[in-house]
Amino acid sequence: MSNIILGIESSCDDTSAAIIKDGILLSNVIASQSVHEEYGGVVPELASRAHQQNIVPVVDTAIKRAGIEKSDLSAIAFTRGPGLLGSLLVGTSFAKGLSLGLRIPIVDVNHLHGHVLSHFIRREENDVVPEYPFICLLISGGNSQIILVKDYNNMEVLGQTIDDAAGEAFDKCAKVMGLPYPGGPHIDRLAAEGDANRFKFSKPHIPGLNYSFSGLKTSFLYTLRDAKKLDPDFIENNKADLAASLQRTIIEILIDKLKKAVDQTGVKTVAIGGGVSANSGVRQAIADFCDKRGLKAFIPERAFTTDNAAMVAIAGYYKYLAGDFCHYDAVPYARVTI
Repeated sequence: MSNIILGIESSCDDTSAAIIKDGILLSNVIASQSVHEEYGGVVPELASRAHQQNIVPVVDTAIKRAGIEKSDLSAIAFTRGPGLLGSLLVGTSFAKGLSLGLRIPIVDVNHLHGHVLSHFIRREENDVVPEYPFICLLISGGNSQIILVKDYNNMEVLGQTIDDAAGEAFDKCAKVMGLPYPGGPHIDRLAAEGDANRFKFSKPHIPGLNYSFSGLKTSFLYTLRDAKKLDPDFIENNKADLAASLQRTIIEILIDKLKKAVDQTGVKTVAIGGGVSANSGVRQAIADFCDKRGLKAFIPERAFTTDNAAMVAIAGYYKYLAGDFCHYDAVPYARVTI
């Protein structure tokens, strides 16, 4: 008998549902929310309202695209946290209600675990997945972590940001440049046209494997402020070079700590995950780093870098096989680490 998992993701501003059958992805549907663009960031109340509108049609579409019936489901996996509480509550409540109606178990998933395990999403039976142990560089708008992955349920955080995450640095600097939200993809696009060595920004000197991006952000803001005093059109005339230099600096900070982690652990496989892993420069830098070191590199499809239910479904699939189910009194949580 097949194991069919419905995954539900509603941690921030994307409502997503996916179906995985015996570890193979059958469908992955995402409804994005454009309502936040005019505010320059996600508005929690608007996000939760949009989830309420989207979750039923998104789940229905995922089931239909997978070619199954609701009665075929073995379990429902949902993101319990971390994330926006109002948004998480919508997904959690829906999962509980549907599981009660279908009389099947629910599985709660740590959103960060989902990003790490996105590398185990398979479209075909023979798709290659990482072997344990491996290091995952998890980089997104809210998290920058170096994780030693020993098993699907055994992960150790070796280092993490002590302030801003890499994605925050991209988005906040992009906002100062007058770029639309989210700014990361716009920085990536402009960087391809600019001179990455044109501007120099300060780098943090944090001991160990922890990250810091607040100093870089401040250095970037001061550069723009001082330059605009001399030339009001400075940003407009130098957008591509600013974007390229910013991107280069963030990548150098990320790779520097990753090198130390690989040296300390001796692992032979490196993976990346999270929204920033969609960045072209980051993807190329990881590929080059692994090639020079003779390491295996796992770089996810861009569809699996942002928040999506496929990663929730695969994380839930492994928990389901282990009989690790969730009680109905479980509540969402806003913050948690690996």
